[in-house]
Amino acid sequence: MQATKLDTRLIPTHPAIANLLPGGGLKQGSTYSVDHSITLLMALLAGPSAAGSWCGVVGVPEFGVEAAATFGVDIERLVLVPHPGDQWLAVTAAIADVMSVVVTRPPKRASDTSLARLAGRLRQRGSTLLVLGTWPQSEAMLSLSQSVWSGIGEGHGYLAARQATITVSSRLGEAPRSARLWLPDPEQKFRDVDPRSMDASPGAMHSREKPRHLRAAG
Repeated sequence: MQATKLDTRLIPTHPAIANLLPGGGLKQGSTYSVDHSITLLMALLAGPSAAGSWCGVVGVPEFGVEAAATFGVDIERLVLVPHPGDQWLAVTAAIADVMSVVVTRPPKRASDTSLARLAGRLRQRGSTLLVLGTWPQSEAMLSLSQSVWSGIGEGHGYLAARQATITVSSRLGEAPRSARLWLPDPEQKFRDVDPRSMDASPGAMHSREKPRHLRAAG
């Protein structure tokens, strides 16, 4: 396929997250690290996917298609390679050749030469790589903290929505930036939290455990 031109340097991203990122968004040809949150990965994929981009997910078997679709990822333009085995780097590079956004979770550290070759490929094609975990020379690390689920009443109900703090740490040494988001809200959408409602509702609970209907999202 013809190499993507880098006239447009940013890909569509949720505005609340874009404002936290260096340069104001996810850059084509760059790599970003996501700290152990599949829900946050889905939030990052939702923007480019809804705008028509093809997305690939490599080495993340718990990535739930149903949850991704609920959060706005177009599964008609989503390719999953749950178990690439020892060929994870080659599979990631091959998918980056033809898709705009690629998610991967490295089972082990690759050599510096292999990483440099993949970085060059990303720049040439204009693909954006989202790595679940740490990655050398990533533009930024995105992490999720202070997670609060809501929906539980007096011994009844189910977990229906979550507020969480998203923090972005840039490799350029800038001060980390944070924002409070619904991930997701009661209507299964990603959006800003109204500062006037920052306090948890009576049915809210701090929890790392996922609700049954969202468990695939992580």
